[in-house]
Amino acid sequence: MQAEQLKDLVVNALEDIKAQDVSVVDVRDRTSVTDFMVIASGTSSRHVKSLADSVVSEARDEGIRASNVEGDGSDWILVDLGDVVVHVMMPATREFYDLERFWRDAPDLGAAGSE
Repeated sequence: MQAEQLKDLVVNALEDIKAQDVSVVDVRDRTSVTDFMVIASGTSSRHVKSLADSVVSEARDEGIRASNVEGDGSDWILVDLGDVVVHVMMPATREFYDLERFWRDAPDLGAAGSE
């Protein structure tokens, strides 16, 4: 699966269970670690976990295995799918760490993934 398709799969998985403020940042020209960062907020720790679980499940259904999942059951869960790294956070955690600030110059593709 191409990085663009994986990004779309992730966004759909998040939106299917009502993720808030989904943001897609294209970091292909900024880092060799990943192609896209997807950042989303959940309404509770349980919702954050459900969002991350949905991403992992949808990827697994397409034959893609998460190489790492960090922060299970907390205010911030990271799902590393290789070409796409997903950060699911509680709004206060997201505001505090402000990951979008680090990638300020990278194109923010929004939830739809198009500029």
